[in-house]
Amino acid sequence: MTTPGIGADAGLRARIRTRDGWAVQHAVLTVTDMTGTQILRATADEDGTVRTGSSLPPGPHTVIVTAVGYAPAASTAFVTASGRAEVGTVVLARRGGIELPPPGVWTLDPAHSTVAAAAQHLGISSVHGRFTDFGGRVEIAEDLEKSRVEAVIRSASIDTGNSIRDGHLTSPDFLDAERFPEIGYRSTGLSPAGPDRWTVHGELSLHGVERDVDLDLVYLGTGPDPWGGVRAAFRATAELRREDFAMNYNQVVAVGIAAIGTTLKVELDIQAVQGDQLPDV
Repeated sequence: MTTPGIGADAGLRARIRTRDGWAVQHAVLTVTDMTGTQILRATADEDGTVRTGSSLPPGPHTVIVTAVGYAPAASTAFVTASGRAEVGTVVLARRGGIELPPPGVWTLDPAHSTVAAAAQHLGISSVHGRFTDFGGRVEIAEDLEKSRVEAVIRSASIDTGNSIRDGHLTSPDFLDAERFPEIGYRSTGLSPAGPDRWTVHGELSLHGVERDVDLDLVYLGTGPDPWGGVRAAFRATAELRREDFAMNYNQVVAVGIAAIGTTLKVELDIQAVQGDQLPDV
């Protein structure tokens, strides 16, 4: 039986996500009134969504979301007179996701990392590519600002899903992989940019040119892996101008429209394993 004035869509709605947008399956959402008395407890589905059909008493409530391996998150939700509350998206951070990983050496795991770039094509869409051969290490220092990152990418490993295009990109028009087989990055400093964000200052060597390039870094957390190791996850982005690295090739297909954009958007999804070598898996 429906209470008078309470609509069929009464209840609470929430989406539980990680910082990079993945659903947190089976997260637990608890609602209490302002005295701390629990009035609702529900579990997220496989899409990380909580839906409850029962009405809630109107007024402000506290919403607490917990999940194994994540730090809890709390917020205030206001239940309308119809018994409905829209919590929206709740973002959970991995435990330890605010401070950087423990000091020491961390080795990049190429099998579980992605080094990708995108360029505008014909002014209307983007072409995406990734490098498949790369490696590197992160040294977390006791003094975070003295932490270091070094990485090397094989130029010829570019993969855009089209062999003809890949051949052009490795030619002298672009990467010139025969003359410059490696792309290198070496950090020069680290500075905080927010509660869970840092700016990595460094030097990028690309196409025989070295330039200062900053990476916008988000630390996603640390946790154990199935092989007895400890892993840390990072996401980093940057924008590069091709002309800064003497890659000036282009083809104009219409007035003011170039076939390939002059700006590259770089996206890095990195897993690093604690220690100076990768495990045998």
